[in-house]
Amino acid sequence: MGLLQVGSLTAGMGEKVSGYLPVPGTENEMPVTLIGGCRPGKTALITGGIHNAEYVGIQAAIRLGQELQPEWLAGNVIVVPLVNRSGFSHRTMSTVYEDEKNLNREFPGDAGGTAAEKICAAVVKELHSKADYYIDLHCGDGYEELIPYTYFSAAAASEVSALSRQMACRTACRYITGSSLLTGGSYNYAAACGIPSILIERGCQGRWSEAEVDADVRDVRNILRFLGVLEDGGQTVEYYPGEIREVHYINAAETGCWYPCFHAGDQVGEGELLGVVRDFFGNELESCRAVCDGVILYQTSSLNVLEGGPMIAYGALESQE
Repeated sequence: MGLLQVGSLTAGMGEKVSGYLPVPGTENEMPVTLIGGCRPGKTALITGGIHNAEYVGIQAAIRLGQELQPEWLAGNVIVVPLVNRSGFSHRTMSTVYEDEKNLNREFPGDAGGTAAEKICAAVVKELHSKADYYIDLHCGDGYEELIPYTYFSAAAASEVSALSRQMACRTACRYITGSSLLTGGSYNYAAACGIPSILIERGCQGRWSEAEVDADVRDVRNILRFLGVLEDGGQTVEYYPGEIREVHYINAAETGCWYPCFHAGDQVGEGELLGVVRDFFGNELESCRAVCDGVILYQTSSLNVLEGGPMIAYGALESQE
């Protein structure tokens, strides 16, 4: 096993190195920790902060970068706690400060494009290219209420999707759901390139807690044990989450005031009213009803919703059929 190299950073066997990965053509730099294991093996990539106000994943990645040690590893781990650093510095929620684009809609990016597109292209070139496995840490945005769940790639090659699902089943989340996308999101595009990949959602509303961070760290370590990358003496745990299919992502038709009828994690029946958007005089602008029995994964928790912006997401449980 040779040197692990990301940009100008290098780590040999038994070495741990931290520094910054510049994004060419921008002033952005991503913090990176490289951990070269003391035994040969494969490389796992962990990212946080693709959405910069999703603080549970960011802090969990910081912790993992601090805690994981070369002597525990058969292979390598690359930890990037904060992909969207300019958004973090300017509190732009889901978007890159320079161009107001959502990174998780722009992969694989464009090295000659806007700032967000350049960041995505740098992630693909410098990080995806080194990875055999990928774990992306997210949570609900500052205006979202969310129940912990995990996405896995369901549209990639069969062996990639199968291992992605097995990785998802090593997270202590109530639900998992397969994604049919192969571009847009970082983990989606990585899976399209043959890298088993998942995205963990935990935490929401611009807050973070040690308990949530602990849960993310436990999940990542459990996955790394399952993959044979982490040999820290801990036991691998397999969970049996409910599987959600046919997720419905409902966006608002108009800007207005949003009044949800339920909370994230609630089960709803087909035809039930999920929420109403009203104008500033209390007049109904639109209503949202469930088109199937299902579980609410996340919803906007702020009073305002924006035209074309997220309102609610829910899906049916496989066990309901």
